[in-house]
Amino acid sequence: MIQTPSRAEWYALAVKPRHERTAARNLHCKGLEEFSPVYRARRRWCDRIKELETPLFPGYVFCRFSFEQRMQVLNTPGVASIVGFGKAPAPLAEEEIAAVQAIVASGFAASPWPYLRVGQKVRIEQGCLEGVVGILLREKGLCRVLVNVEILQRAVAVEIDRGILCPVREAA
Repeated sequence: MIQTPSRAEWYALAVKPRHERTAARNLHCKGLEEFSPVYRARRRWCDRIKELETPLFPGYVFCRFSFEQRMQVLNTPGVASIVGFGKAPAPLAEEEIAAVQAIVASGFAASPWPYLRVGQKVRIEQGCLEGVVGILLREKGLCRVLVNVEILQRAVAVEIDRGILCPVREAA
């Protein structure tokens, strides 16, 4: 018999297109801890430019719940499924969610970024993002640190001063 975990873990939820905010609100109303990170993006129409709050992970919302609460989550309006492998939901690493939450709370300009498999891991050594581990990327002379959310194969980038980064040695 498979033993089910009873402690709450973070999961990524696939939501209906453009329903991130609605799904997050409905999860919150059910008393569940949800996280739907957004960033400010400039959009251009033919007559104006407007700044909008846009999801960092379009089509996904994060939620902390226990295995026993999965049906309550799946029955939430706006939620399509729990991201997993096969029929088994796959919990996210606590460090990944904590890193994304720190980036959003920092106030730095963050934006979605393509998922990367290669690149050097770095740790931020100072400031409000101290301890966050990500991948170093250079673009047009600027240093960015990418924080990956492995299960979604997505990432978030934040501009950072190279002087406060140090390399992370990976175990062999």
